[in-house]
Amino acid sequence: MTELAHSAETSPQPPAVILQLLGKLAVPHQVSHERTGLDCARRVQAVLLEDAIGALLVLFPRNQLLDLKRLTELTGRQVTAIKPERQERLLGKHGLDLLPALPPLTSAPCLYDERLLQEERLLIESGTPGVLLEVPRDAYKGLLAKASAARFGEPLAGIRPNLNRPHDDRAEITQAVQAFTARRIQQRLEETIEIPPLPETAQRIVKLRVDPNATIDDITGVVETDPALAAQVVSWAASPYYAAPGKIRSVEDAIVRVLGFDLVINLALGLALGKTLSLPKDQPQQATPYWQQAIYTAAVIEGLTRAMPRAVRPEGGLTYLAGLLHSFGYLVLAHVFPPHFSLICRHLEANPHLPHSYVEQHLLGITREQIGAWLMRHWDMPEELADALRFQHDPDYRGDNAAYANLVCLAVRLLASRGIGVDPQDEIPASLHEGLGLTREKAEEAVDKVLAAETALRELARQYQQGH
Repeated sequence: MTELAHSAETSPQPPAVILQLLGKLAVPHQVSHERTGLDCARRVQAVLLEDAIGALLVLFPRNQLLDLKRLTELTGRQVTAIKPERQERLLGKHGLDLLPALPPLTSAPCLYDERLLQEERLLIESGTPGVLLEVPRDAYKGLLAKASAARFGEPLAGIRPNLNRPHDDRAEITQAVQAFTARRIQQRLEETIEIPPLPETAQRIVKLRVDPNATIDDITGVVETDPALAAQVVSWAASPYYAAPGKIRSVEDAIVRVLGFDLVINLALGLALGKTLSLPKDQPQQATPYWQQAIYTAAVIEGLTRAMPRAVRPEGGLTYLAGLLHSFGYLVLAHVFPPHFSLICRHLEANPHLPHSYVEQHLLGITREQIGAWLMRHWDMPEELADALRFQHDPDYRGDNAAYANLVCLAVRLLASRGIGVDPQDEIPASLHEGLGLTREKAEEAVDKVLAAETALRELARQYQQGH
């Protein structure tokens, strides 16, 4: 057997049911495989939506955002993404993992964006992850014979999430807030956004962080004045994740024997800030719960930081805090724009192919990273923390405090590659590893260790979620 033939046999192939369907419909096609650099204009995104009337299959190119409001104007229907478990059942009947953009496969009516047919050859999901089908335009047009055409997608070229222009943040946040409030008089941003003040416990911890003479007794005293925080720190230390020998009997015991001064002071600060804003009642379907994502990210960053060469290693406790608060802007958005947060959630469900920044930029004009970093600065948090939140999705960021932002970026993408997180999987450039002095193997090893303790970490997240 030749090497080429062997490779064809062992590489993933389209599901038999899809090949049979295409054969029955006499649709010419070529098997292709997922890789970086594929033209998004040729990639067909299929989304199943529903309302009281029933299901609707919507097809559009991946270089567009699906605007549900525009869809409602076109169809008169207020559709949202179908529940994940229902889609899994529908796909399971055919032995599929992903939804192919093939209208004959479902009994649902179909609506497609007419700009799909501007491309000569289209790429659709086969139903097997990583395996695509390339179909000529005319052949694909035949599959859309019973479908309706319209223009409802928003081209991504017109949506510019502000990932690396922090000097525009204040103006953009102010503009977004004013657009969603009845106020038309220019006000200071701090007055326009009704953000609660920094909690007293957090204020005391911040002072300790910058005090070179602070002792374990100092942080123990602060933590013990907040019973809920004290219980959380003790439960953290007693968790199987840290596998401490013997029983943890006090906050001081937790600090001295298990967690250490540096980790506790940043952990306590993260927990104190986390209680400032309540978790939104709504969230996107299939989203990793907020505190689970936060704790996983912090744990991965903890491992990545330890694996970095000492000469370039940033402050461990502060990198952990950056991981714990990396998505804090999500809570701020829910707090500042409550009537519109559900709209964000529904658009995230309908656009699983896009990072959240495109949805937030399109609907609000700002992203959670901008508003989260602004709040960190408003609360006089460490500059490293504000920069970590602000530039976490820019793998090329090399400015001030780059190590903190790059660690969050790497941790979030590593977890996404294992199916944990809010955004679709994104490639990890070699420069990101190199800038942190980490090999790809060392980085993957850090994630493996965290996921090996998944049960213990989920329990920590559950405890915190309940106490929130």
